[in-house]
Amino acid sequence: VQLQASGGGSVQAGGSLRLSCVASGDTFSRFTVAWFRQAPGKERDFVASIKIRGDYRDIEESLKGRFTISRDNAKNTVYLQTDSLRPEDTAVYYCTASSSVIRSNIASRTAYGYWGQGTLVTVSS
Repeated sequence: VQLQASGGGSVQAGGSLRLSCVASGDTFSRFTVAWFRQAPGKERDFVASIKIRGDYRDIEESLKGRFTISRDNAKNTVYLQTDSLRPEDTAVYYCTASSSVIRSNIASRTAYGYWGQGTLVTVSS
């Protein structure tokens, strides 16, 4: 499967962005799709995930209430709505997919085999 992330940009603190991840090349419903982010000089960290077939989704605990993940199966697209953005949210956001990840391992980047190119989010104070 190929993944294309978009929607990043520069916003002021308190602003919002909606990131999109479009999948192509394989049956979308087979996958769990996740977002990770990587700030300069830091590790790539889990943000959120959603199982395409089924109805569970997970958000990193510290981001609950500000970030929301959703999907549009007809468009093969997963969205990450980011609200009340803070300067510490500045990072490259990556979407990734796996057809075999189990829920207990959902936040491990090594569980995912397909990665998009990333989209940069910059939040200024």
